[in-house]
Amino acid sequence: MPLFAFIGHDAARGGELRAEVRPAHLAALEQLASRGRIVHAGPMLDEEGRAVGSVILFEADDLETARGIAARDPYVSKGVFARYEVYETRVVFPR
Repeated sequence: MPLFAFIGHDAARGGELRAEVRPAHLAALEQLASRGRIVHAGPMLDEEGRAVGSVILFEADDLETARGIAARDPYVSKGVFARYEVYETRVVFPR
């Protein structure tokens, strides 16, 4: 199954919204995790260790499905992310 990178960049108020929206975000990720489709999910951190976005690597049937999953994520729909991208990726390492 193809692997996708979902990269979200926090909005100006992303830090303050993150705590409020986090339970819904984690519940949405649990739907993927329970099917074994998440490879990695976690925040991107700045030099001071503050979250400035998130990276989620997950399996989906195709790019359209992956984009739909990302678009429905509460961090997107509730304004934590100012912008986000979804790309298909390929594992080169580890072999």
